[in-house]
Amino acid sequence: MAATKKVLGMVLAGGEGKRLMPLTLDRAKPAVPFGGQYRLIDFALSNLINSGLRQIVVLTQYKSHSLDRHISTLWRLSGMLNSYVTSIPAQQRLGKRWYLGSADAILQNLNLVRDERPDYIVVVGADHVYRMDFEQMIEAHIASGAECTVAAIRQPISLANQFGVIDVDPARPTAIREFLEKPSDPTGLPDAPDEVLASMGNYVFTTEALVEAVLADGGNEDSKHDMGGDIVPYFVERGTAGVYDMKDNEVPGSTPRDRYYWRDVGTIESYFDAHQDLISVLPIFNLYNDAWPIYSRQDNMPPAKFTRDARGTLSTVIDSIVSLGSVISGAHIERSVLGARTVVESGALLTDSIVFDHARIAAGATVRRAIIDKNVVVEPGAAIGVEPEADRRRGFVVTDTGITVVGKGVRVTRD
Repeated sequence: MAATKKVLGMVLAGGEGKRLMPLTLDRAKPAVPFGGQYRLIDFALSNLINSGLRQIVVLTQYKSHSLDRHISTLWRLSGMLNSYVTSIPAQQRLGKRWYLGSADAILQNLNLVRDERPDYIVVVGADHVYRMDFEQMIEAHIASGAECTVAAIRQPISLANQFGVIDVDPARPTAIREFLEKPSDPTGLPDAPDEVLASMGNYVFTTEALVEAVLADGGNEDSKHDMGGDIVPYFVERGTAGVYDMKDNEVPGSTPRDRYYWRDVGTIESYFDAHQDLISVLPIFNLYNDAWPIYSRQDNMPPAKFTRDARGTLSTVIDSIVSLGSVISGAHIERSVLGARTVVESGALLTDSIVFDHARIAAGATVRRAIIDKNVVVEPGAAIGVEPEADRRRGFVVTDTGITVVGKGVRVTRD
């Protein structure tokens, strides 16, 4: 990145995350734990930091206390060189109203842009799991002369109805001809007819153009004030919108298996599946890439411990991730991810599950295909995920695919 070019990072972290309930009952979606020791926002912030950005604002709104605390205690940079990651709550600067959409969030925080006076602004979501070098995208944006560049990842054309799809001009394959919201019958790419370009929710803007766009959008009463639905089409109509194909992004330390990994974890099913991607022998998403680390908390905790129980029964842990401070005593754990200071006691069976911090799975309990939130206690002999209807009667969320979700602080008793 040219030394004369100044870039501001803006992270949109105000999402309510209704489709992740009850995990978002008491926290913002970007604050939802992931992978044992991370929060979802750590992936966006790590990508920006690894890309060389040093001025980053996080725009929050919905139940943001745990998110604000996470940012303030973990994401501390040296102020000597004006380096910072800072959480900016909704301030109602333009009247007694909250953010009406992602574009309105930027509109209401243009004071931050005026203070920093960047040449370019990188706008990213806070709830996707991926690795990306934004410096390469910024350089491509500058070279193209576009006012707006949208990051896109190739997806099978059969999945096009799940994404915002970018239709490119065959004569100019980096120019956006149209932005299609979940199209049912899209056209494939010129070089890959069975694929489409799906928007990743990441953008690079020339500052003056973005300011002009959000000001115009703010005065449009018919707008939904959405970055993808309103701001990108604004630039498409001007003929100044470009696309950046993730296939051109070279992330240090990536492998052919995880190079183009990107997941929107906005539903319980996609969140669950993303955890399953972590635990294979050759992970589909590799947490162990030291050349492009995912930064998160570094708590002062003891190592995880695996012991026999009082009868001498060994603990068995297969294809799983166990975080710091956890104690496994004579239990069987398979294809699961455990958060910090989790306790799993003698004879307990835990399979295909995600367990958050400070949970306790007591002796003889069974947990199958479940997500267990923070501070949950599963009492001796209790069962979760064995009989879906029984779980529903106890007030737990059970998805159509049979994933049982137990909310924060619940005590699960034996029937």
